[in-house]
Amino acid sequence: MSNIYDGFTIERRGLELRFRTVTLSAREWLAPDYVRVRLVGAELAGFTSPGADDHMRLFFPAGPVGSVEEMREAPSREYTPLAWGENWLDVEFAEHGDVGVAARWAATAPLGSSIGVGGPRGSAVISGEPGSWLLVGDETAIPAIRRFAALIPPATPARIVIETASPGREMEIDAPVEVEWLHRGDAPSGSALIAFLNDLRDEEAVGPDPFVFVAAEQSIVKPGRALLERWGVDSAKAIVKGYWKRGEAEYHAPH
Repeated sequence: MSNIYDGFTIERRGLELRFRTVTLSAREWLAPDYVRVRLVGAELAGFTSPGADDHMRLFFPAGPVGSVEEMREAPSREYTPLAWGENWLDVEFAEHGDVGVAARWAATAPLGSSIGVGGPRGSAVISGEPGSWLLVGDETAIPAIRRFAALIPPATPARIVIETASPGREMEIDAPVEVEWLHRGDAPSGSALIAFLNDLRDEEAVGPDPFVFVAAEQSIVKPGRALLERWGVDSAKAIVKGYWKRGEAEYHAPH
């Protein structure tokens, strides 16, 4: 694919790293294995997340803690902020593989439970306008896909492809194009997305000067990078990453 456009860049921005304590105030099940929670607290004043793919770290203590230091010693996982205001923050949790400390907390913690929020410490922000968009991910990438989809101008060529385990696990995604849902069935996570990426051959699959976002289980990285090479897309103008790794609860997605 000839790269004759130069309509956008991805800018890296550092953010002030802050640690906040928040309280669970509500939860909403969007699919059988996917839940949105609302966190509240005065310490959320000033919270910001300029990049749709930002990561913050959530800390899950087993019970009440007496200090920030004790909270920061609790098990932690990385998540994408979905939406926020002066004193609230919405986060979505997908259960994938074994249910770990974060998904278990999101599903079962009593309202009023407290956790810690650290970051985000940095952002990757799209500057300018891509000629087209390709957003590809599994359930763990849905919050980032939601945020990227909100940036797509009407009538701009775009494809949004999300893998779930089976029919009945789709959910509403506010986007200017219809979301394509793939189902992996009993196959390993990412299998349907890998097959989809391998079948994409030229720019007609999406459009010119695409912004490409690919995020799922770690096995997605190789076919995602192969797509960039096949299309001649500068890796500095794309995001391809493993959001989680099968069998490795402590895996951290690269920033």
